[in-house]
Amino acid sequence: MKNAAFSYLLARLPLGMSMFGHGLLRLPKLTQFSEGMAESFKATWLPQALVQQFAYFLPYLELNIGALLLIGLFTRAVSTVGVLLMVALIFGSSLQENWNAVATQMFYGVYFALLYAFEHKYNRYSIDSGIRGHRSKKKKAPAVQ
Repeated sequence: MKNAAFSYLLARLPLGMSMFGHGLLRLPKLTQFSEGMAESFKATWLPQALVQQFAYFLPYLELNIGALLLIGLFTRAVSTVGVLLMVALIFGSSLQENWNAVATQMFYGVYFALLYAFEHKYNRYSIDSGIRGHRSKKKKAPAVQ
């Protein structure tokens, strides 16, 4: 089991760093990024204002997803948000007929889903595990009479 738990950590860290890096590098050029994304959707039926607002929000979401995965906090919830983000990105990439991006986003979506599926069993090296361990110790404590 220790190898499986360590393997889970080794799977969680690259995805966390990828998401963290995406967000971190886009934040300093947020306006350029947002305008560029809006421009890339001009040929689609999505409203430009919606695309631009999504693009302003995206780097913050990526940064937070990445940071939380790196430290292993709220891993199941973050994995769920990650899958939902990938669904949104796949929708947008499909409207652009950008099938290479869709393939990459599908990979990320499956990766997030696998982290979700195995979190309770193998996410030992995380803050989540420490919190869970602390809670279960409280539950097992004998009642004071």
